[in-house]
Amino acid sequence: MNVLLGGFVIFATFVTLCNASCYIIPNEGVPGDSTRECTDLEGNKHPINSKWQTDNCETCSCYETAIFCCTVVSIPVGYDKNNCQRIFKKEDCKYIVVEKKDPKKTCLVSQWII
Repeated sequence: MNVLLGGFVIFATFVTLCNASCYIIPNEGVPGDSTRECTDLEGNKHPINSKWQTDNCETCSCYETAIFCCTVVSIPVGYDKNNCQRIFKKEDCKYIVVEKKDPKKTCLVSQWII
């Protein structure tokens, strides 16, 4: 029992530290309708139990009741903001942090928000 409780406390700590941006899109099914797909915010259809990545760097999953989407982008927060700047690379869905005076040089990042 103590092992289970300890595992739950560790899990709850990680969930609390995670700041992922997620949202839910309810499926607007009609009772008795046998539709086996979801429609995303752009109007695209996806089969039930499928997963995909959007152009906005989100991973989404289609279930019978809803679509669940979360960002895959980690945001750098622990860096020298006076001498460095963060740049978003949409093609890679990630930020890089570079020196303001010489953008070819990367900066050390000590903290990220997931």
